[in-house]
Amino acid sequence: MARLTTEYKGDMLFQTSVGTHSVLADVPEAWGGKNRGLTPPQLLVTSIGACVGAVVANYCNKVGLDAEGMKVDVEFEKADDPVRLQDIEIFIELPNVDVTGREKAIKRVAEHCPVHETICSISRTDIHVSGQK
Repeated sequence: MARLTTEYKGDMLFQTSVGTHSVLADVPEAWGGKNRGLTPPQLLVTSIGACVGAVVANYCNKVGLDAEGMKVDVEFEKADDPVRLQDIEIFIELPNVDVTGREKAIKRVAEHCPVHETICSISRTDIHVSGQK
């Protein structure tokens, strides 16, 4: 099973390490954050935008379409009780491509990005807690 590690750096700042890469996450100002990184929900939405962009760019490269300048906008709502994200909408803009007749194919490709597939099909998330013994 793949693993990444998130470490609390103090002052409500978190650093996640994956191989030789790392990313900082901060919490909202209401929780004591200081805008030093994206919030965890923003990181989740960022991952779906990047993943959709990657699979669509790969598709474009394979079929000879120009993906240069592609933009993927992700809109989402934040709900309360329980706090969560909902109603995610993804908008793909390919400024150098006449998408007429290709919309369904591009959408189908985008729907198969691993992050989208995970969000739509996740059936279990287990949380294990340990500490000083």
